[in-house]
Amino acid sequence: MPSRRIHLVSNAHLDPVWLWEWQEGAGEALSTFRQAAEFCEKRKGYVFCHNEAVLYQWVEGLEPELFRRIRKLVREKTWHIMGGWFVQPDCNMPSGESFVRQILLGRRYFAEKFGVTPRTAVNLDPFGHTRGLVQILAKSGYSAYLCCRPGNRECPLPSDEFVWVGYDGSEVLANRASAHYCSVGGKERERLEKWLTDNPEGDLIIHLWGIGNHGGGPSRKDLTDLAALAKERPDLELIHSTPDAYFEELEARRATLPRRERDLNPWAVGCYTSMSRVKQGHRRLENELFSAEKMVTTAWLQGLMPYPQDAFEEVMSDLAFVEFHDILPGSAIPAGEDGALRMIGHGLETLSRLKARAFFALAAGEKKAASDEIPIFVFNPHGHAVRTLIECEFEPWEPNFDKTPWDPKVYAGGKALPSQTEKEESNLSVEWRKHVVFEAELAPGRLNRFSCRLEKGAAKLKSALGEAAEDSGALGEGAEDSGAFMVTTADLTAAIGTRTGLVDAYRASGIDLLEPGAFSPLVIRDNADPWGMKVRSFRALEGRFALASPEEAARFAGLREGELAPVRVIEDGVVRTVVEAIFSYGASRLVLRYKIPKKGTEIEVDVRVFWAERDTMLKLGLTPKLKSPRFMGQVAFGADELPSNGDEAVAQKWLALVSEKDAAALTVANDGIYGSDWDGAELRLSLLRSPAYAADTWEDKLAVARDRFIPRQDTGERSFRFWLNGGPLDGRMEAIDREALVHNEAPYVLPYFPPGGRTRSGAGVVVEGDAVEVAAFKRSEDGRDIIVRLFEPTGRPRRVVVKLPALGARAAVRLKGFEIKTLRYDRRKKTFFEADLLEKTSGRA
Repeated sequence: MPSRRIHLVSNAHLDPVWLWEWQEGAGEALSTFRQAAEFCEKRKGYVFCHNEAVLYQWVEGLEPELFRRIRKLVREKTWHIMGGWFVQPDCNMPSGESFVRQILLGRRYFAEKFGVTPRTAVNLDPFGHTRGLVQILAKSGYSAYLCCRPGNRECPLPSDEFVWVGYDGSEVLANRASAHYCSVGGKERERLEKWLTDNPEGDLIIHLWGIGNHGGGPSRKDLTDLAALAKERPDLELIHSTPDAYFEELEARRATLPRRERDLNPWAVGCYTSMSRVKQGHRRLENELFSAEKMVTTAWLQGLMPYPQDAFEEVMSDLAFVEFHDILPGSAIPAGEDGALRMIGHGLETLSRLKARAFFALAAGEKKAASDEIPIFVFNPHGHAVRTLIECEFEPWEPNFDKTPWDPKVYAGGKALPSQTEKEESNLSVEWRKHVVFEAELAPGRLNRFSCRLEKGAAKLKSALGEAAEDSGALGEGAEDSGAFMVTTADLTAAIGTRTGLVDAYRASGIDLLEPGAFSPLVIRDNADPWGMKVRSFRALEGRFALASPEEAARFAGLREGELAPVRVIEDGVVRTVVEAIFSYGASRLVLRYKIPKKGTEIEVDVRVFWAERDTMLKLGLTPKLKSPRFMGQVAFGADELPSNGDEAVAQKWLALVSEKDAAALTVANDGIYGSDWDGAELRLSLLRSPAYAADTWEDKLAVARDRFIPRQDTGERSFRFWLNGGPLDGRMEAIDREALVHNEAPYVLPYFPPGGRTRSGAGVVVEGDAVEVAAFKRSEDGRDIIVRLFEPTGRPRRVVVKLPALGARAAVRLKGFEIKTLRYDRRKKTFFEADLLEKTSGRA
């Protein structure tokens, strides 16, 4: 009588891109699938399992006859479609909505082509897994999750089998396959027997096997050896099986399994930062896709343009592919990086054209401009009103050859708004372009119109060292004597040191939040391993950027002679003061620009670095004045507490230091970083690393050639943006998720003279209520209805009202803390229905 039942899951892990480009990955998919099909056809009882829709798409397009064989084998249940996602993505850095699209693309493809819906999500090779996945899985029809990393050394678990619990209370069964997914050809029996000896407990086992990474799958010898083992060991019941079959048996034991209410991390913490261009491009592609959908859907539902479903699906595929777990984490070769950037560029260009088309459709009904007006239109893609600074560059009626410059004034509804002119993008001797910055309140989900009028006669604002600014938020005089440029308003006190170039004071809403020297550029000792396989943190300080000398600053700024003060005010007006500081370290240079508002408490910090270091890491350090703060960060459809021992952490659009003792919080939003650390004293933001490409440490030494030049990642010019804010705890943490969303999915701004003569366009989607966000606003995948996906980001129950004003539709919606809720508006029944993430309805909202 067998005492141990072993589900043998034969697979062939195949990285579409890693140490090779996608064309080689496609060729390997063809040969691997061809051989696996032969085994399925000739070996009775054998079952081959494989996932990742992109591989099947390649087979379908490149070898149709093989694709037909696979479809037949799936019907015969000797080939199992497991997982059902587009690729096996990184499982920490994509946004929650990106994970939804991974699943939508894969689920729809496998249902259409094979008529199957796997119940177990499979991500064997990704380097860690966010807890936010649980709710996404449960609401996408999955009951179980199978992974391999991280191992027990990095992430101790009481058992490889457990119940994984999400932020909203959702649950899935889970298994960490500690024997991993990959075989050595001809040695699978030996591998399995060793694992069984090393792990004597447990009578229900899932065992992954098959040659992998570059494809391969089962070998004839391994199949023969496993068959022999089954005959020789009556204590073992070996069955060729599937993840779904294993978890179906495990379900009976759910009540006895431990419960995991945390993420599954860490492993390869260097991947939170490697290949910064890919990470930033990926974030931008996410942002542009979701904001373009909102903009296009607003125009489409009002009959102003057709819905470009094919174009959106192509971009979704671009996004899903670059999230692959050797692309987005930065562990591929240079050609893999180049290919990812091309794919990101393709997606961004497609979306820029869709946005432009939607804009002109929405603006077509606007009245013609007055004779002295330059209209500026701003589309707010969000379901809530947004108060923000708008920047717009435009062309006056003709170049101004007069010595007296134009002074633009901006109006909304006839009321003058605070505005100021700043340096334009071009560098011409003639006043050809104007760049205006103004405060704006944007109505939700629609096009907002502002009027710019040019006035003559105002003197050009100076930016000399220490010069006084406007009364509404004075820039302190005598900066040379005081040692700081200081902006003081009713809400904010901020100081930039003239001798350090750093934030030496930050007081928001009456609370002192930072020690002097914030945003210090730190150079951290690192190595050539892009994964960071053998480390948990990057804390060894190798050096700091220092303020450049006036001569260095001048040469770096492009001046061939003379000096330039390394810390200067470069813009100042009623809206904000902009201070620039230039730093140097070795052969590297770095520019910090602080954009300090005259209203509100949020400081934008722009970083431009010219990086020439090797095997080192760049971080920005800031030390809070808060007592015993907790370290928090945004994750996929959630927020979580992050390590406070200096270990490298992974998070998405924002980080926070939250002090219950001070009833205050300090937040930092970003436009494309994921790594950071907090040791209880200093917060360090991880900007970039410069390891080699795909350099391993598996043998406890770096396999990097020493007889030639080996390129390093992220050398050259890179740019980053951060938004610092702080204040009372409850209000700060209620606001940060929406703030970060607006900075990432930014309003669309364009000066335009509309034709007039038609009905003005209305709002797309409006959400009345606090905090809740519109994660997605799009046409349903089947083309019939409208999808509105909501997310509650603070962990508190909420009640909101959702409106589609153009259709006269509304629904009151209740959400639990961190709940994702998808609404489907049936255009025939004129009713909202609640749906799952696959857009299948379950009942009236």
